[in-house]
Parts: sequence; C-alpha cells; structure tokens
Amino acid sequence: MIEARHLRVLRAVARTGSFSAAARELGCTQPAISQQMKALEKSVDTPLVVRSGRGMQLSEAGRVLLKHATGILAGLSAAEEEVAAIAGLRAGRVRLVSFPTASSTLVPPAVARLRDGHPGVRVSLVEAEPPESLAMLRGGECEIALAFRYPQAAGAAPALPAPPAHGVPREARAEANLEAQQLTAVTDWSDLVVTPLLDDPMVGVLPAAHPLAGRRGGPVELAELAAEQWIAGCPQCRGHLVELCAGAGFEPRIDFATDDYPAVVGLVAAGLGVAVLPGLALESVRPDGVSTVPVRTASGAPAVRQVVALTLPDLAEVPAVALMLERLAGAAGGR
Repeated sequence: MIEARHLRVLRAVARTGSFSAAARELGCTQPAISQQMKALEKSVDTPLVVRSGRGMQLSEAGRVLLKHATGILAGLSAAEEEVAAIAGLRAGRVRLVSFPTASSTLVPPAVARLRDGHPGVRVSLVEAEPPESLAMLRGGECEIALAFRYPQAAGAAPALPAPPAHGVPREARAEANLEAQQLTAVTDWSDLVVTPLLDDPMVGVLPAAHPLAGRRGGPVELAELAAEQWIAGCPQCRGHLVELCAGAGFEPRIDFATDDYPAVVGLVAAGLGVAVLPGLALESVRPDGVSTVPVRTASGAPAVRQVVALTLPDLAEVPAVALMLERLAGAAGGR
C-alpha cells in the first residue's frame, strides 16, 4: 500500500536529486530516506529511481507516480487544513430541525450568539414536528433536532395504547398499532444524546369574557373546563390534551383542530371554545381577545412539556454541533 509519507520522500528525492539532499530537506537521516524509497518501490513492485552520475533521476514509473503524488499530497494538505478549521470552529456546518414554536423563540438567539463568535460556522434550519424530526436526525438529514414530549406524573414515558381485542376489526387494529409505533418513535430517545432545554408551561387560553378569565385565586383545574368546547393543536398535543382531561375525569369535546396557533387564538377569541397551548406558542402570537391562565393537572402539578435538543452520540463530539447545543441551552436558560 502506498503511504503519504513515502510520496513526500519521492517528491523530495525528485526535487533535490539525491537521498542525502532529500534527507536534509525533510529533517531526517539518509538511511531513513533510503529505507522509505525501498518500501515504496516494494509497494509498486518496480524501480522508481535510477542513478545518473553523482545524482539520481526518476524512472518512467517514478515520473508517473510523482505526477499523481503531487495532486494527492495537495489534496491531503487541503483536507488537513479544512479539518483543522472545523476543529478550531473557523468552519463547519450545523443543520437544525425544529418545531415551529422553538424556531421562533429559542433558535434565533442561539444562532445569533454562535455566529457572533464563529462566523465561519454555517447553520441552516428546517421545520418539522416529532416524530418526523427524529426520523430526519436518525436518517442523517440534520445534526440537531429540537423536540418535545410530555412527562407523566411518575416521570416515565407515556404508556402505549393497550392492544385491541381480537374482535376489533382489522382496520381498527392497524390504526391502533400505527398509533403505538408513532408514540414510541416520539418518546424513545434511548439511542440519542439529550440536552434538556426547558420545561415549557402549558397555558389555558380562554375567551376574554369567560368566567374563569383573569382568575386571581391561582391556576385553573382542568376539571373546571369539563363542559367546554375545545380547540386542539398538533396530533401529539391533541393526544396529550385528551390524556390530561382523562386524568381529570372527563373526555374533551374537540370541535376544532388546527396546527396553526394564531388560528387557535382566533377561534378562542371568537368564543368558539377553550384551548391549552404551550407557553412558547403564545410568545409568537398576539393574544387579542383572549385571557391566559395557568393550568394544573389532576395531580396538582403544573402542566408542562419538556423541550430538548437531540443529536446522535458521534455528532455530539463534533465541535460545531457541541457549540450549537451549548448556545441552545444558553438561550433557553436565559429566558
């Protein structure tokens, strides 16, 4: 196998015309140069230099190899420089995938701080909700995925739906199995490096004229909203709402479902229902015509969602990725 160090010796011998001169140029001994040239000739199984009077010249095979060696060594030098730039954060790339409310609140200050100190690091952003964002991370389409999940009272991941009975139609069984697979994809982070960012409080959104609007006596219990019509958000948020309400002893009547948070606020302001939204969502929406109140679960704990940054173990060692994680944590901690 041809080694780069042997090609450097070949280049020095061709340039200086002797082993001894090549040794002086490379800062080693003449026997060392001779040994490396012999190793290189053994690798290609043909002589590379011929003696000419007091000096040496390359053979035809040596000239061919030198021609290629020049490009190979230049490429290696460029690669070493690029890697050094990435390691020193003079260059690099971080592809972020984030859900919308984090894109508008956490990502901007984090990226701005990173660029202030390291303008050579390129950061890109694509929006996607889990589980799609997790699939993109595991599929190599990004380096960091911002995601969220809802903790349970005991701190465990949400329980999977019970398997349907054998008497249930095949379509219903398939739908339940798909739901279980999607839930596992969202909540199973065992193969990822998890950087906790913040606990995002869930906030009740009520029409301004609602009897519980602006309550001064503390958080609203979900059970107090059991008779209301509800406006739900994304599929994962919708599932969490149903779970919270079930814990409070009722099933919510969901009349409207939309991923668009301004639409949720507009529907609530028009008196068409109530909603529970993440606090981050309300930072990007003008809450005209609505009142927001803290929400407490049946256990008495505040309702929150855990917001995290996820990456793969190998990617966590890349300097630009590690710095971006640090900046995201700083942006969340500074809130």
